[in-house]
Amino acid sequence: MLCVASLAASVSCVSTPEYDTSGIFEATETTLSSFTSGRILQVNADEGDTVKAGDCIALIDTTQLKLQWQHLGHMLGATRKSAPDVALQVSALRQQLAHQQSEKRRLERLVADGAATSKQLDDINSAIAVLEDNINSQLSTLGKSVSQINENASAIAIQMAQTEASLADCRIIAPTDGTVTIRWAQPGEFASPGKPIVRIANMDDMFLRAYFTSEQLAGLSLNQPVSVVADYGGGNVCEYPGKIVAIASQSEFTPKNIQTDDSRANLVYAVKISVKNTDRRLKTGSYGHVKLL
Repeated sequence: MLCVASLAASVSCVSTPEYDTSGIFEATETTLSSFTSGRILQVNADEGDTVKAGDCIALIDTTQLKLQWQHLGHMLGATRKSAPDVALQVSALRQQLAHQQSEKRRLERLVADGAATSKQLDDINSAIAVLEDNINSQLSTLGKSVSQINENASAIAIQMAQTEASLADCRIIAPTDGTVTIRWAQPGEFASPGKPIVRIANMDDMFLRAYFTSEQLAGLSLNQPVSVVADYGGGNVCEYPGKIVAIASQSEFTPKNIQTDDSRANLVYAVKISVKNTDRRLKTGSYGHVKLL
C-alpha cells in the first residue's frame, strides 16, 4: 500500500521492514486542568479536534468573581475619597500664621520707633510659635491618616489584582497547538483546582521510544539520523526520517512489548527519536521499527 503522493519527498513505503530495533510512538502531551472552583459553562473542544495556542478550551463560571471584583472596586473608590485634603485642613491655621507674622513685622518697626513695648513683641512671637506647633501637629496627624488610607487602598488594589487573576484562571487556554486526545469534563459539571479538563497532544512532532542493546549503543550519537518504519498492519508500512534526540544513561530490562535485534538481550537502553508526522498517520501507542543508517 503506497503512501500519499504529496508526501513522497519525506515519506516512502517499504515492503520488507528490516530493522535494528523497535519501539512505541509517543507525543508530547499536556493535560489542561482547572485552576479554580466553579460550574463549567463551556468545553469548546472534543476528542480529535485540532486546537491552536491561545484557544479558549473551557470556561468556568465567573459570576461570583465578577461581583467580588466590582465590590472591591467600589471599596477602593470610597477609600480613596476618604483621604483628607491636607492643604484645606490647615489653610485656616496658615492664614492665622501669616497674619501674626505680618503683625510681628509691624510691631518690630513700632518697637524700633519706641511706639510699642517689647512685651507686645514677645506675646506675638509666642502666638506664632503656638500656631506653628498646631500646624505641624495637624500635618503629622493628617499625614498618618493619608498613609493609612493609602495602605488600605493598596491592599484593596492587590485584592482586585488577585480577583482579576482568578477571573483569568476561569478561562482554560491551550498553551500550544495540538490535538485533543482525551476530554474528561462536560458543561454543567463542577470544576475544582486540579480537575483535568482535556489532554492535548502535539501530533506534528512525534517521538519513537526505542530500545538498543549495549553493543548497538556504541554506534549511536545525539542528532544522528535514522530511519523510522511505522507498521500500520496488513503489510502496510511507511518509512520516515528520524533523528536521535536523547539516549538513556542507564540500562533497563527489555519491555515485554519490545523486540530487539538480539533476542537474548535482557538489558537495553532507551533512545528517544524525533519523527515529523508529515502525513498525520502516526498515532500514539502504535508500533514502529528503527533502521540505523
